[in-house]
Amino acid sequence: MKKTAFILIGMTCLALLLNMPGCRKDDNYPATVTDIDGNVYHTVKIGTQVWMAENLKVTHYRNGDQIITIEDGVIWDYLNHGAYCIYDHAPSNAVIYGNLYNWHAVNDPRKLAPEGWHIPTDEEWNTLNLYLGAETAGGKLKETDTTHWVTPNAGATNETGFTALPAGIRSSSYIGFTNLRLNTWWWTATVGSGYSPLAWGAAYHNSTLSRQEWYPTFGFSVRCIMD
Repeated sequence: MKKTAFILIGMTCLALLLNMPGCRKDDNYPATVTDIDGNVYHTVKIGTQVWMAENLKVTHYRNGDQIITIEDGVIWDYLNHGAYCIYDHAPSNAVIYGNLYNWHAVNDPRKLAPEGWHIPTDEEWNTLNLYLGAETAGGKLKETDTTHWVTPNAGATNETGFTALPAGIRSSSYIGFTNLRLNTWWWTATVGSGYSPLAWGAAYHNSTLSRQEWYPTFGFSVRCIMD
């Protein structure tokens, strides 16, 4: 009788473990991914997709070529090739929030993403949005509390483990860097109907995700998705 009880308890515990996030048999994806610079990113599975759980920090394309970095705002405005920068040119911001890239870097055939990964399309972002529920998707992706986000950081639960941070953006030379701690935008690999690239974003004051076309010279964050 005792032996049977122990077997039943053991099977129950095993079932519970296999159903914990990250422990299911079908979760055959890497816990981390490393870019060409040696930066290591945690990963998270959301629905059928596997995403980086941190913003990209890479400074070389996949083939090893350097991605140029530009501090001068006027030069940045007129670039027609890939570049990256760090918010306010402060290395500490790169550590927390990752780099900001113009869309030319996202679209470069030498590729920003590590091998086996890619820049998500608009359709892939929308799949994430619909899976999480359009009214609450942003909240489910955002880091909780106000360590990085400005209060109220509406609806933030981070139940996905995506840990979206308010990395801000680099706009035109007239505006410069703006919106750190207020919002974040991530580039897609897709050009919209207005012939400008699309990005998705999250903000401190609501729990939804936004979708918009932007000038390709703007500096936004990048999250990669597994092939």
